[in-house]
Amino acid sequence: MAAKKILFLTGDFAEDYETMVPFQALQAVGHTVDAVCPGKKAGDKIKTAIHDFEGDQTYTEKPGHQFALNATFDDADPAQYDALAIAGGRAPEYLRMNQRVIDVVRQFVEAKKPVAAICHAAQLLAAADVIRGKRISAYPACAAEVRMAGADYADIPIDAAVTDAPFVTAPAWPAHPEWIRQFLVLLGTRIEL
Repeated sequence: MAAKKILFLTGDFAEDYETMVPFQALQAVGHTVDAVCPGKKAGDKIKTAIHDFEGDQTYTEKPGHQFALNATFDDADPAQYDALAIAGGRAPEYLRMNQRVIDVVRQFVEAKKPVAAICHAAQLLAAADVIRGKRISAYPACAAEVRMAGADYADIPIDAAVTDAPFVTAPAWPAHPEWIRQFLVLLGTRIEL
């Protein structure tokens, strides 16, 4: 397996686990992962939030870790990457208003490169108008946006994921094992025991 270069898009108040876990897991299997956020450069930090499911009508939110970016968004050229991963949480709500972010997402999809999106990251995919006709999962609160963007909302268990190439999507961080596994399949990553 050849190592892949992955652009990892995140931002302030991205979900902590949905930032830390895939960033580290993809590196652990040998891929290069460049974590970026619009308006920030390599070495800057973003604030993350911990979202939990405690029986309320929606998730609860607590302060997360400071996450250090290792690349600069303005320097990121989608042509130089093999895939895109997008963290969920509240960050996509803000990121979808940035035209360059929308353009970057579209470039990955137009090039048929794998795109992994979790939780609220579907808001960004919907805003980029790239999921029409696709089966897409997301946090249930984003179902309406997924449907309005012309996709089939995949109402799957919170620990499941769905692949409809080039997309791998999941509802929230409990799906990490399945979401990351399916993304690795699209990347052509083989792990042998």
